[in-house]
Amino acid sequence: MILRAFFLAGCLLAAAWTQERDLLSRLPQAVAGPRNPLGNNDQAERAGAKLYARECAACHGSNREGLGRAPRLNRGSVREAPPGELFWILRNGSLRNGMPSFAHLPEAERWQIVTFLASIPGANPAGGSQLRR
Repeated sequence: MILRAFFLAGCLLAAAWTQERDLLSRLPQAVAGPRNPLGNNDQAERAGAKLYARECAACHGSNREGLGRAPRLNRGSVREAPPGELFWILRNGSLRNGMPSFAHLPEAERWQIVTFLASIPGANPAGGSQLRR
């Protein structure tokens, strides 16, 4: 009985870890292309921080540490993701992973959030790599 409980707990942890890391890797190749028109813009970064606090922090944490099922956004795969991928996720969401679409936000505001996410220490100063992982 105890062994079965440990096995089930391990499966649940593995599933949660897989969900967290797979969303970026499952995106279509074409979504990586768009460059962030607001990249390296201090005003856009500050606006993105405010939008993040209002729209994202409840699930992803005020320090992007992830809460509950929501993945951490302060990890390398997010830091190095092409801006177009992050924008696509904001626009489309991932209901399977519990993330709603943020298409209700104007495009400029979604880019501001992407700019804020790119401001994480260690993020690519050019706004994200164009190479696929």
